[in-house]
Amino acid sequence: MPTVKIVNLQSKSIHCDDKRESLLDILLTATDWMHACGAKGRCTTCKAKIVAGMEHLSPRTRPELQYAKLNKLREDERLTCQAQVSGDIEVKVPKETQLPHLTYTE
Repeated sequence: MPTVKIVNLQSKSIHCDDKRESLLDILLTATDWMHACGAKGRCTTCKAKIVAGMEHLSPRTRPELQYAKLNKLREDERLTCQAQVSGDIEVKVPKETQLPHLTYTE
């Protein structure tokens, strides 16, 4: 059973099914996560910094490759609505997409 750990949100750990789900779907089962375009890959508000486990995410999608070309998505970042999880990962919420009602650590 894969685990997603949000290291700058009190190291919250979320256990998920073995089926390949989007990272956003997994995150939303346990916390609020910014996502403005309805999980369509049309913005970058749902991005996460991948701290560990990048190899447990699906390959980048066309929208992610386009945002990377425009320097709106760094090499260590993924759109959570596009990335599917197949193993343990650790993520950080980027400062620019942190929600005001949650308490983050650095």
